[in-house]
Amino acid sequence: MKIIDSPEEMQKQARLLIQSGKYISFVPTMGYLHDGHVSLMRIARENADVVVVSIFVNPMQFGPNEDFKNYPRDFEHDEKLCREAGVDILFYPNPENMYLDDHSIWLSEESLSTVLCGASRPGHFRGVCTIVAKLLNIVQPDFMVLGEKDAQQLRVLRRMVRDMNFSVKIIAAPTVREADGLAMSSRNKYLTPAERKEAVCLFQSLEKAKALFAAGERNAENLKAAMRAVIEATSGKADYIEIVDDETLQSVPFDEAQGRQTLEKPALAALAVKFSSARLIDNTVLR
Repeated sequence: MKIIDSPEEMQKQARLLIQSGKYISFVPTMGYLHDGHVSLMRIARENADVVVVSIFVNPMQFGPNEDFKNYPRDFEHDEKLCREAGVDILFYPNPENMYLDDHSIWLSEESLSTVLCGASRPGHFRGVCTIVAKLLNIVQPDFMVLGEKDAQQLRVLRRMVRDMNFSVKIIAAPTVREADGLAMSSRNKYLTPAERKEAVCLFQSLEKAKALFAAGERNAENLKAAMRAVIEATSGKADYIEIVDDETLQSVPFDEAQGRQTLEKPALAALAVKFSSARLIDNTVLR
C-alpha cells in the first residue's frame, strides 16, 4: 500500500493508473476508521482494479462551535485497517496541502443542503461539496463509494456530481450497525457508557416508524410523534426528527382533503440526536 500526502503526487499516480487502463474506486473518509468504512472498501474493491482511500479531517465542514479540534484521530490504526482491507493507495494530505492561504473558491448546493443537517449546521455542506470536488479532481476515480448513513450527504453529492458533470459513478453502501442496531460512527467514541446504551434509541425510533408504516400509517406527523417518543424516553435531545421526500428532501406535501401530511411516495425518515458530547444521525427509507 502506498501512502501519499501530496495532492500533486496523488494526481500523478492517478494519471498513470488511468493511462495503464486501470479503473479506480475511491472511498473518502475523515479517518478514525471502523467496520463501516471497511465495508465501503470491500465494495470499492469489487468494482475496480485500484482502491484509493483518503483520510482528511476537513476543517471547512465544521462550524465554529463544533468538534474539529477534538475529532478522533488515530492514523496508525487507520493505516493498519487499510492495509488489512487491501487498499492500494492511502491519500493522507494535511490542511496546508489542501487549502492555500488565499483559498477563495467554494462549491455550494442550494436546495438539498438547506434542510435537516444543513439547517442546523450552516456552511457544513459547502465545506463537504468543496472538499469532495477537490478530492475527485485529485484522485480522478471511476467510482466513489459513500455510506447510506449520511443520507443527506449522499443525495447532495449525487446532485453535485450530476450538475457539475463529474465523470464518476457514486455507489451507495448500506449502513453498518453494531449488534444492538446503533449505526457505526467515529463519533460514537464520544458517548459515555450510559449514553452508549441509550444511543440505540435512534435505531429504535426508526424501527418504530417502519413498523407503523408497514401497518398502514401514512400520516407524517403521527410517524414523527412516535419517533420522538422513543427519543424523549432517553437523555438524548433531538436536533431534528423529520420525514421528507426521499428525492427532494422537502417536507411531505400537505393533503388538503385529509388535512394532514400524507406519505404517497418513498420518504426518508431522518433524525439527529445530541448527547452530552456526541451528535449522532441515522435514517431509513419508508417505501
